[in-house]
Amino acid sequence: ATCCTLCMFLARTFSFRCSRCIPIPKAHRSFRTFQEKKPCGLPSLPSWKTSPPPKASSLSLRCSVRAMSDEQSKAQEAAALADSGAPTIFDKIIAKEIPADVVYEDDVCLAFRDISKLAPTHVLVIPKVRGNLTSLSKAEESDKDTLGHCLVVANKVAKQENLGEGYRVVVNVGPNGCQSVYHLHLHVIGGVQLTWPPGVP
Repeated sequence: ATCCTLCMFLARTFSFRCSRCIPIPKAHRSFRTFQEKKPCGLPSLPSWKTSPPPKASSLSLRCSVRAMSDEQSKAQEAAALADSGAPTIFDKIIAKEIPADVVYEDDVCLAFRDISKLAPTHVLVIPKVRGNLTSLSKAEESDKDTLGHCLVVANKVAKQENLGEGYRVVVNVGPNGCQSVYHLHLHVIGGVQLTWPPGVP
């Protein structure tokens, strides 16, 4: 028996045998054994070449795909009712018909914790008067003050939540942006190291 892949090739092709080769029991004649013993002093291959890469859990992959498809389905359903004028869940929160964990409130905006949080800190900032701002795509010149105020409130919330190391402000727009509630809202997300790009297949 030969002790490394090079010696094995030479032995089979030219009946050559390295003087430093040692017999290896048949039970241990595997590629990994050759690489580990390497008495001829030849370097072993990098670990990523001798070992298969770790595979993602099939369960975690199924869960992530299912979660993505659920959000896409919600966005498609919400888009069909976007211009119906019906009250949204945010209108009901503003009217105190539905409880929410409010973290900030003034005359223009309301900020409360998202019940389906994506990070340790996940707060939604919404204008109290929806008007034409069902989506950012509907914004007009007359909405500049409201939009600017929402961003200022997002920053206030971030400071209040101790997100000094950084955070992300997200606005989902339309079905392709997975907007599931047609009342303009800003997601303030942080408290953990975020990755980039977000939500790109």
